[in-house]
Amino acid sequence: MPLPLFLARFSKLAMVAGLAAFALLVAWNNLVDYGSNFAFVAHVLSMDTTFPDTALRHRAITTPALWHAGYLLIILGEALTGLAYAAAALLMARGLRGPGFAAAKGWAQLGAALGFLVWFLGFQVLGGEWFLMWQSASWNGQEASFRFTTTLLLVTLYVVLPESFGGGGPGRAGPPPPG
Repeated sequence: MPLPLFLARFSKLAMVAGLAAFALLVAWNNLVDYGSNFAFVAHVLSMDTTFPDTALRHRAITTPALWHAGYLLIILGEALTGLAYAAAALLMARGLRGPGFAAAKGWAQLGAALGFLVWFLGFQVLGGEWFLMWQSASWNGQEASFRFTTTLLLVTLYVVLPESFGGGGPGRAGPPPPG
């Protein structure tokens, strides 16, 4: 395998492994230190720090059991995201020098889809817009969730691109890799 092809694949593997570590660590932290981010979820869902005269406060969820259910759903989504990226990283490592590498990219795409559901749909759309998290000065996770979503989408976009190697200089790829 030509060195440039190996390096391209290794860089993709490293980034996917990083996303796996991130999502799994977030899920683990939320389980081990459950109360810290549970307070975040409870405040967002109860809409108790949004503008006092908002006409949309009827959307608030004030039942603690539903706060726990929502938080557990978030943790499950984070864990599944991390597991999908971990599966991708493991399969990419096994197929680093062969055709199995390309097949492993599907797991990274699944990780991106799950992460998108958690951090974009969950935090940006539902938290930010439905529960008006953007109105809260103290319980607003939109900026962080945007960073997470952007990172996982950009890495996954890079990962699914075909690897090119060697050839005739900048902008001119050599022949496609075998297999």
